[in-house]
Amino acid sequence: MNIASLRCDYMGKSLNEADVTPDPFQQFQRWFDEAVRAELPMVNAMTLATVSADNAPSARIVLLKGIDPNGFVFYTNYLSRKARELSANPRAALVFHWNDLEREVRIDGRVEKVTAAESDEYFASRPLGSRHAAIASPQSEVVASRAVLEARFDAAAAEHGDAAPRPAHWGGYRVLPASIEFWQGRPSRLHDRLLYTRLGDRWTLSRLAP
Repeated sequence: MNIASLRCDYMGKSLNEADVTPDPFQQFQRWFDEAVRAELPMVNAMTLATVSADNAPSARIVLLKGIDPNGFVFYTNYLSRKARELSANPRAALVFHWNDLEREVRIDGRVEKVTAAESDEYFASRPLGSRHAAIASPQSEVVASRAVLEARFDAAAAEHGDAAPRPAHWGGYRVLPASIEFWQGRPSRLHDRLLYTRLGDRWTLSRLAP
């Protein structure tokens, strides 16, 4: 297969300045709701990019678990690789890609931990098995085998039963955006790109070339 020959043309909607809201959070919610109504798989999946203390980038897929007027929330192990990188460099980039709608959203900003109360509330809402896994898994660390990991899971389940508490090493982060870009695929690669940039307590809107 000639990978270079793989192409598609974008025939979706246009994205014009007159069609978007002044608030990028409202615009994001509008697009997110449209993705949900389109029944796209894993609409809350997003790429999270971080940078280590020695300036090495890394990226992975995580799940958006909250939106509020300040930012975008996800949860993880605070001892994981991503968490160590966020501790060294508390900035991140997010990318949502909704292929069937020919849309992307790119978010850049600083990162802070959510409150313990927020983490407790979300952790309590997770399925019991996911709570046991969060307790058992030394995320991003080398483990000797799958059997070792399953033994740790079984031990956590036996110890905590139905009352699995949130471990101190697990919780949420909020990405507080400095910029949010909305990308709409267009024919001939003349894509629409509208960029919101935060200036103090307000947002400016500009168009980027594709």
